[in-house]
Amino acid sequence: MSKPIALTDENFEREVLESAAPVLVDFWAAWCGPCKMIAPIVEELSSEYEGKAKICKIDVDSAQKTANDFGIRSIPTLLIFKEGKVADQLIGAVPKQQITEKLDAVLAN
Repeated sequence: MSKPIALTDENFEREVLESAAPVLVDFWAAWCGPCKMIAPIVEELSSEYEGKAKICKIDVDSAQKTANDFGIRSIPTLLIFKEGKVADQLIGAVPKQQITEKLDAVLAN
């Protein structure tokens, strides 16, 4: 079972913006209740989408530059990147089905 890739300000460009595959990035923080609610979903997606999309997590407290660069104002925020650009986003603790629908739509294009 694969785990989400842990992102930092230092590896964000390489892992996300330069990725050939679409990337789902979970912007989260350890103190965030809703972030803890969707964490198991993000873990499941990392296995379910293995080989199709990268699933990543970035702690906004330790990666403030990246969070600021993408205007993250509330967490959890999920951004879906394709070809180095934001293709879609979800804000808040949303159901798994909502995340997979958006991710599948980006994969289909």
